[in-house]
Amino acid sequence: MTRELHLSVALGSAGPRSAAHWTGLVQLAELGALDFVALDDSLDPADGDGRLDAVAVLAHAAARTSRIGLIPTVTTTHTEPFHTSSALATLDFVSEGRAGWLVDVSTTEEAARATGRRDPAPAPELWAEASDAAEAAARLWDSWEDDAEIRDAATGRFIDRDRLHHVDFEGPRFSVRGPSIVPRPPQGRPPVAVVLDAQASDARWELAARHAEIVLLGADSPAAAREAHTKLRRRADRDDLRVLIRVGLAPGALAGVTETLDALPDLLADWHAEAGTDGFHLVTTTPTEELPAVIHDVVPALRTRGLFRATHTGRTLRDHLGLSRPDSRYAVRTEVAL
Repeated sequence: MTRELHLSVALGSAGPRSAAHWTGLVQLAELGALDFVALDDSLDPADGDGRLDAVAVLAHAAARTSRIGLIPTVTTTHTEPFHTSSALATLDFVSEGRAGWLVDVSTTEEAARATGRRDPAPAPELWAEASDAAEAAARLWDSWEDDAEIRDAATGRFIDRDRLHHVDFEGPRFSVRGPSIVPRPPQGRPPVAVVLDAQASDARWELAARHAEIVLLGADSPAAAREAHTKLRRRADRDDLRVLIRVGLAPGALAGVTETLDALPDLLADWHAEAGTDGFHLVTTTPTEELPAVIHDVVPALRTRGLFRATHTGRTLRDHLGLSRPDSRYAVRTEVAL
């Protein structure tokens, strides 16, 4: 039986184009029934000639799409976990359950000077902080139980305060008391994504093992991808993990591997069979040139091979990826005696 793959696309950084420009690309990706789009962001002024905020851009796109997942990059360095969790929960509400979070850190002196919040720190320390930030965000998303909202106009009660919880996170770098100011997101928790290199074994692997539900894996061969996939699943010891191999595109071709996109469907099919991973994350260089070819040529060819769905069958990002909606860790289950 043919094993269908998951397919997503990175649109690069939300540079100084209009929100309408980026929304048009998101709409095109939705036309192809891709699982999600990712939009980069950074606090580093040296990364470009100005950019838009990725969360805000995808919130704009959310109102003009209905199915595709929306994953912005949000750095955990120079930011507060409370604010990050609130922004991503809001994006999940705006999109009706299609938000995710690509976790990143800011290591440069330029970013530190631009924000004025702290001095640069070594990458391992920042990734350990990112892991704590992901844990704090998850607790904040759980801090409202699913039925905490009452919205009873007759009695004037909006919430059941017994179903709101202090998270009381204490770590070496920050502490968060909570609860969140935003009700529990539609997905419970927006899925966390992390970029990993199959050849590396750095601090972000620990973050991925503990908190990620989406891993965007860089690998130079199916064998390397399979080995990293096995290692990660063994380290995480859980089933709620989707591993997508990162595939870098250049205008009209797969950089360093094929001369044209015509060969890409066969290549992806071969890698999918050999690597045993869950799919691919296509990283564009010039999305206005490459994305139309992906949607109109590559995706139909994958469908012909029985490797990709014809349309979105669910509504949320978790639906697309086959991830269950987690319960709030603070909810008290009541057993009913029969």
